[in-house]
Amino acid sequence: MDSPITSIDFQSNWTNTTAQNETDIYWNQFVQPVWRIVLWAVAYSTIVIVSVVGNITVIWIILAHKRMRTVTNYFLVNLAFAEASMSAFNTVINFVYSVHNEWYFGLYYCRFHNFFPIAAVFASIYSMTAIALDRYMAIIHPLQQRMSATQTKVVIGVMWVLALLLAFPQYYYSNTDQLPGRVVCYIDWPEYTVLDFKTMYFVCVAVLIYFLPLLVMGCAYLVMGLTLWASEIPGDSSDRYQEQLTAKRKVVKMMIVVVCTFALCWLPYHVYFLIHQFYPHLFEQPFIQQVYLTIMWLAMSSTMYNPIIYCCLNDRFRAGFKQAFRCCPCVPEGSYEGLELKSTRYIQTQTSLYRASRMETTVSCVMQPCEDGQKVTFGSIRGAAGRPAVHSPSREFASNGSSSRSISKTMSETSSFYSSNNLQE
Repeated sequence: MDSPITSIDFQSNWTNTTAQNETDIYWNQFVQPVWRIVLWAVAYSTIVIVSVVGNITVIWIILAHKRMRTVTNYFLVNLAFAEASMSAFNTVINFVYSVHNEWYFGLYYCRFHNFFPIAAVFASIYSMTAIALDRYMAIIHPLQQRMSATQTKVVIGVMWVLALLLAFPQYYYSNTDQLPGRVVCYIDWPEYTVLDFKTMYFVCVAVLIYFLPLLVMGCAYLVMGLTLWASEIPGDSSDRYQEQLTAKRKVVKMMIVVVCTFALCWLPYHVYFLIHQFYPHLFEQPFIQQVYLTIMWLAMSSTMYNPIIYCCLNDRFRAGFKQAFRCCPCVPEGSYEGLELKSTRYIQTQTSLYRASRMETTVSCVMQPCEDGQKVTFGSIRGAAGRPAVHSPSREFASNGSSSRSISKTMSETSSFYSSNNLQE
C-alpha cells in the first residue's frame, strides 16, 4: 500500500530537487541491486498473503455464523475489510514504486494509490475506537441500551464517508510527471503565502488517524481494566458471574493487544513523515530509501497481525480458523462446535427455552379416568399474584393416592423448566 501519509510526496521532493538543478540530468540515485530487491519482495509478499488470507477468513467466520454477528464483530469485519483492501491494492504497488522511484501504473491509479490508504487507515483505527467505546458501555454502563445491528452498519457507513472526505485532498492534488527515462507519481500541493497547506494537512492527518483515537482508546481501556481486574463485586461469587467476568476480560485483553500492535507498527511511520515535513533535507540521501522501506514494512505488517491475534486469544475464532484450514495437514483437528453455531436447532431450542422462562406459566393437565369412571380436567395453573390458584391434585384425589402421585409426577415433568416461584398457590 501507499502510506496514509504517502511516500510519493517525499519521493517527488527528491525528483523536484534534482529537477531544479540545471546541471543534473535527472539521475535516479535510488536504484537498488537485484539481491536487495528480492529480499524486500519476499518480505512484502509475506505481508500481502498473510493479510489478505487471514482477514478474508475473519470476515467469513463472522458473516457465515449468526452467533458471531455481534456489534463488536461487525466492527471487526470493517477492520478486516480495510486491512485486506489496503494490502491487496497498495502494498505491492507502493513497494514497486519505492524500489526504483519509477511509476508504471498511470494517472488514475496514482490518484487512487495516494487516496485509498488514508481512508483505509482511518476506517481501521476508528473501527478499533468504536469497539473500545462499545466495550466501555457494555462494562461500565451495562444497563444502557446497546447499539443495534442497523445502527452499527450506519456508524460504519458514516465512518467511511468521513474517511473518504479526509483522503480527498490527496486524490485531488495527485499527479504524474514525465521525466527523462521515467515517470513519477507525486502530490502537487498548492502553495499559499498565508499558510503551509501541505504541512497543516499532514499534521491533521497524523492527529486524526493516530494520536487522537489512540488517546480515546487508551482512556477507555484503562477504565475497563481497572473495573475488570482491580475491583470485585462483593457478595457475588457465583459461577455465572465468574464466567461472564472471564469472558469480558478475554475480549478486552484481545482488543488491547490489537490496539497496542497497531500503535507500535505505525508510530515510526508517523514520526518519520512528521520529521520529513519540518526537515526535508534530511531525506535526500540514498540510504533513506532503506530506512523508508523498513518503516513502511513495519506499518504495513500491522494488517497481518490481527487475524493471528484473534486465533490465539479467542476460542471461537480459533475454531473458525481450524474449520477454514481443515484441509491443511499442519492444522490440528478442532471442534467446530467451539463456535457454538453448528446447529441451528440448538439456537432455536435455547431461544425457545428463554422465551418460555419469561412467559407466565400456564399448564393444562388432562387426567385419566378415575376408578368411578369420572374424567377430571385441571384448569390453568397460574403463578402470578392475583391469578387463579392451582387445583391441587392432592385435594381432589385424597382418596386415591396413586392417582395423586401420578398427577403430581405428570405436572412435574411437564413444567420442569419453569421457575418454582411461578407454581406457588
